[in-house]
Amino acid sequence: MEMRYIGGPTAVIEIGGVRLLTDPTFDPPGEFPVGARVLTKTTGPALGPADVGPVDAVLLSHDQHPDNLDPAGRAYLGSVPLALSTGSAAARLGGPVRALPAWTAADVGPVRVTAVPAQHGPDGTEHLVGEVTGFVLSGEGLPTVYVSGDNASLDVVRAVAGRVGPVDVAVLFAGAARTPLVDDYLTLTSEAAATAAEILGAREVVPLHFEHWTHFTQGRETLEKAFAGFGGKLNLLAPGEHLVIR
Repeated sequence: MEMRYIGGPTAVIEIGGVRLLTDPTFDPPGEFPVGARVLTKTTGPALGPADVGPVDAVLLSHDQHPDNLDPAGRAYLGSVPLALSTGSAAARLGGPVRALPAWTAADVGPVRVTAVPAQHGPDGTEHLVGEVTGFVLSGEGLPTVYVSGDNASLDVVRAVAGRVGPVDVAVLFAGAARTPLVDDYLTLTSEAAATAAEILGAREVVPLHFEHWTHFTQGRETLEKAFAGFGGKLNLLAPGEHLVIR
């Protein structure tokens, strides 16, 4: 498995000869309205759409927030053969976006992509934050990879671990995101990410979506501290960095 970190929630995952892109965000820094709120992006991507190269599918955790799918990312979806996401995203976006309900799977070449639950905030806030999904990648002779999406719930992580067993690599969206929408975290804190890695039995962790936006309240330093006692390997990538996991 190989990964290249582009920025925010966006990375290229290469596994089994298949190239997958998570949550496309390619816009430069700026302000992005979400209803009455504004999300502020501080750093642009390390690679643009033309630099990414062809991909076999996009793994889109959700479409309703610009820090996971910005205008340039929406335009990019028109150039890909397939995007797997929530039912509500498929209804809104159409085109190559296919709904993949929780615990159902789609095969992309030799890689089985299984949608798994995600909870983008505290209990009882789905009507405010909207539908979100995570993914598990697997296949014969391939590592098992969990991509959390914007999940804030360790109970959800336990449910995933109970269904898929230990994972080789956990790609965890972290950052302890907060906005005025709800009075709690919208994504995993650094400490919760470390706990999630233990629950999943992960041997390698790659955090995503913990920087480049002002609504993140934790980042690299808190992740390093929280994972200090982790029995596996924490891979804190720099934007543009390429990682090989064997």
